Amino acid sequence: MDDVLRAIQKRQSARGPFDCRHFINAQDVQRILEAARWAPTAHNMQNFEIIVVDDLAILEKLAEIKSPITQAFIEENYRQLSFSEEKLEQKKVGILGTMFPEFMRNPTVKPKPNEQTASFQGRLVKASPVLLVVLYDPHRRAPASEGDFLGIMSLGCVMENMWLMASSLGISCHIVSSFNDDPAAQKVKTLLSIPNNLQIAFTCRLGYAMKPARDLRVRRDIEDFTYSNRYGIKA
Repeated sequence: MDDVLRAIQKRQSARGPFDCRHFINAQDVQRILEAARWAPTAHNMQNFEIIVVDDLAILEKLAEIKSPITQAFIEENYRQLSFSEEKLEQKKVGILGTMFPEFMRNPTVKPKPNEQTASFQGRLVKASPVLLVVLYDPHRRAPASEGDFLGIMSLGCVMENMWLMASSLGISCHIVSSFNDDPAAQKVKTLLSIPNNLQIAFTCRLGYAMKPARDLRVRRDIEDFTYSNRYGIKA
């Protein structure tokens, strides 16, 4: 039981570059897919498909796809940032802002043309040995689930299962969200021959980190988010 909790606590996002010369064993990829296979999904719909991308030529083409950073993203991202480890430890939520370029740390600074298209993420994609592109059909929904809320939760379970398995194998994982929306999504769908009825839920970068992650990780204490019998009554 403690081993499960330690595995959950160890899991983290690897936002840095991967060693492109260190390939992932096919058996380990299979284990990660097996973990996805057993993820809990609403009504056992198994509402996902996964494309394993390890062809270097295709990875290079995916890395060339530009994904404009919107002003809304910059502003909403800014609200989650802390600019010192001390402040982050006090807040217990969000991430350390020092990892971002200046225009994402200071709303008054305008991004440079190359920064507007998130080219830095393209470099990360290019150096990834494997990408897992997870798809779903938005027209299929769990029964009586407005907006397919339960289906989206199920995709989150798929993500968590794959992430925990990768972490247990010593493989780093990073979720790429820039491929989810147009115009980038349509280019990815064309390149990977994805049918029109399917959408990209998320993409996982898998690989071996060049440097061990040293990001400060914070969580709220249990008493910060739990209540006894009624909301507002602290446990």
